[in-house]
Amino acid sequence: MNVVSTVQFGIFSVGDVTADPTTATTPSEHERIKAMVTIALKAEEVGLDVFATGEHHNPPFVPSSPTTMLGYIAARTERIILSTSTTLITTNDPVKIAEDFAMLQHLADGRVDLMLGRGNTGPVYPWFGKDIRQGIPLAVENYALLHELWRNDVVDWKGTFRTPLQSFTSTPRPLDGVPPFVWHGSIRSPEIAEQAAYYGDGFFANNIFWPKEHFVRLIELYRERFAHYGHSTPEKAVVGLGGQVFMRKNSQDAVREFRPYFDNAPVYGHGPSLEEFTDRTPLTVGSPQEVIDKTLTFRDTFGDYQRQLFLMDHAGLPLKTVLEQLDLLGEEVVPVLRKEFAASRPARVPSGPTHAALVARAEAARTADAV
Repeated sequence: MNVVSTVQFGIFSVGDVTADPTTATTPSEHERIKAMVTIALKAEEVGLDVFATGEHHNPPFVPSSPTTMLGYIAARTERIILSTSTTLITTNDPVKIAEDFAMLQHLADGRVDLMLGRGNTGPVYPWFGKDIRQGIPLAVENYALLHELWRNDVVDWKGTFRTPLQSFTSTPRPLDGVPPFVWHGSIRSPEIAEQAAYYGDGFFANNIFWPKEHFVRLIELYRERFAHYGHSTPEKAVVGLGGQVFMRKNSQDAVREFRPYFDNAPVYGHGPSLEEFTDRTPLTVGSPQEVIDKTLTFRDTFGDYQRQLFLMDHAGLPLKTVLEQLDLLGEEVVPVLRKEFAASRPARVPSGPTHAALVARAEAARTADAV
């Protein structure tokens, strides 16, 4: 069992099926799905706090049913928090999200939260009968309903984008009467930062592609509005960050091995050079110490935060390599990061969210109301 950390460290996967540019081999969907499970189990084994999976409904991605995958992983793990990166709040029915994640919450004994977002695949909207031009209004209205479904046993609802609900109860009810913690994920939209602040939820800045200055503005907006809505002071807002790393014992080996994967990656291949990308984004390719040094700068840029997730299994990297990366992350990087982040963290800054902490907060609020 790990020492409780004020910052939660973990990994997230987008579940891409990508050819290995060094061997020209492409895993099957079956192999990729099984690999994601193996990676999640390895994440717990090496002492990470969180495993998160994306949601996609188009090739070359496989995680179309995150709660199915996370339920299977929950049965094979004991400690790690299971999350998403992202759950599509725009194209999923809020009633189904409420029920699926409450069920998962019970099965995993509370080791569940989720990150809501609009996704990055435009065609997904018409596939599910939605209009991409309504993306922001869909996100706002659907979450308003989801929030209510988890907090009220009987719901009457009338909105713009779905049929009304009359005296409706979603089942099962959240574990211990406490809904899963919600992160609102965004790479570009101030409206989502505003939404997270309004509800007092977490804001996850998935800052893996754009320059840091863009995400500084989003996080500052979220913190400011979090305080504006009366939840607490800006420094008590709950922030998560993305990141990408590739490590070997020495940096020259890391750069040499990772370069063909970077150069041919579907997302950023054939664009900026590896050196340009690492200079402008959180991507770190080098030794474990270089990963530690760069990650520690995130706090200086964004302030104290609660969750750090790394992307490590993308761009066609073989499973064996990813597992080696996780060994380095768990054995050499995260223990140092935990110590360094905790050493200078003000006591007023909250720790990463857990079900136990949310239950304790709810019980304290009920006690205060009764006095």
